[in-house]
Amino acid sequence: MLQPARVSHAQHDTPATGPSFAHAKARNAAFVMSPALGDSLNLLVIAHNLVRAGWRVEIFGDHAWSLARWFPHLSMNPALSEEEARDRLESFDVVVQMHRNRPFKDLRAWHPGFVDLHDIEYADDGRCMADRFAAFAVTHFGLQTVETSNGIRAPREFQHRRYAQRVAVHPEASTADKRWLANRFIGLSRRLSGEGFAPEFVVAESERSHWLKHADVAPPLRSFRNTADLAAWLYESGWFIGNDSGLGHLASALGIPTLTVFRRRRVAQRWRPGFQHGEIVLPPWWVPTAGLKEKWWRESISVRRVQRAFRVLRERVASNT
Repeated sequence: MLQPARVSHAQHDTPATGPSFAHAKARNAAFVMSPALGDSLNLLVIAHNLVRAGWRVEIFGDHAWSLARWFPHLSMNPALSEEEARDRLESFDVVVQMHRNRPFKDLRAWHPGFVDLHDIEYADDGRCMADRFAAFAVTHFGLQTVETSNGIRAPREFQHRRYAQRVAVHPEASTADKRWLANRFIGLSRRLSGEGFAPEFVVAESERSHWLKHADVAPPLRSFRNTADLAAWLYESGWFIGNDSGLGHLASALGIPTLTVFRRRRVAQRWRPGFQHGEIVLPPWWVPTAGLKEKWWRESISVRRVQRAFRVLRERVASNT
């Protein structure tokens, strides 16, 4: 079973980019999703809470469209092209896009109800993105209470954490500066196997060729046709370990305990998976400056350090069950 969603009450004002609808009559909204999975899953926190409050909401994005069965309470649509955007969006009171200029760079110019989350993402705020977006739903849309949840629910045919010893390991990320060393992921998988776990690497189809050359030493390699197939596999896995990436947010939203390797504390504060409890690993304190941490963070994080953090995660999960 998924963990109960946390109910949040706004503790501090959150800066809003765009008109406030806390006291307006607007009751319908379109959400234009980023191509990034993590962005999409966090932005759906706002959409989910608006639907709970009685708003009519339409979602436009390819990850969301693939996951339509996992969000039966939300109306999902494929991503819009530039040519389709005005015709499909102009009738909505509110159009929400996480970034000011992605995927559409000129929404603000022609839609009076355009809202973006740029200032929320980059605010000096110790909360993770899921909590920030939940608070934004309160302050900007006037909701009384919100859940730190996007409302994802697995179809009935899947069993939560069915394969309790399977560890989904994601050794890739959207950019090279987020990736821990490949040989250390392989070393970690060996140690996990020695502890009785069954690690499996999950990568995009386009990334398979890089990992196939490690096939004799790496664990089994998984790729999926679409986001829904990936979600089904993650939902039935016992654990998730990976770099700062959208897969960690998906695992967290699905109630899978997560361990995420980050290069910097500030990045971890914003982008740690926040839908349920998880652990993070940062470069050790003895790396003296931000510049050196940025350059040598991969080498400074040992396999032993990540293995130890995984043990802490397991102990905390066990104490809460």
